Amino acid sequence: MSEDLVLDKPLPVGNTGPRHTGLWGLWTLVLTEGSLFGYLIVSYLYLGVASGQTWPPHGPPDLLKPGISTTILLASSGVMMLVEHNLKRARIRSALGFLALTILMGAVFVAMQMHEWAHKGYGPWTHLYGSLYFTITGFHMAHVLAGLIVLATLFVWILMGRIRPDGPKPVTIGGLYWHFVDAVWIVVFSTLYLAPHLHG
Repeated sequence: MSEDLVLDKPLPVGNTGPRHTGLWGLWTLVLTEGSLFGYLIVSYLYLGVASGQTWPPHGPPDLLKPGISTTILLASSGVMMLVEHNLKRARIRSALGFLALTILMGAVFVAMQMHEWAHKGYGPWTHLYGSLYFTITGFHMAHVLAGLIVLATLFVWILMGRIRPDGPKPVTIGGLYWHFVDAVWIVVFSTLYLAPHLHG
């Protein structure tokens, strides 16, 4: 092999700027997953009207605990914004602290959602409403768990020095995904929890 072909430096991975491939991938994911959530919500609304039954069958859901978990999840988006803000200013310890807090808040949301599932008086096979409720909230839960894995990976990368203040694009992408998960929950919470109280 010619010595000219020997690489002294590792090959660059990805690119930077507004055409960053990771950002394009994220927007593609948001478009497809957002559409799927849209289909689920429309199905829920249509079948609720078409069933001709009381919707939800057990009356409007309790709002206290879901309201608390929703507040925690939405607040985690604000904390996530502080991660990138501090990272860009080379405040690595602060960025790691806020990222750990974001992960903790997401984990609390997951725990509260699972507690709510466990104490429902019905399951996904009980009736039509139960099937839709567990499908929609379960699908969202899967996205939250995926987001937590992404955030945990970012934490390790920052800790290892793989993400520097002059190139925090992975944190930007991870943060945007987390904001998407939170935005979807606003729609889910409004549809499954708030709407029954408004139209009950």
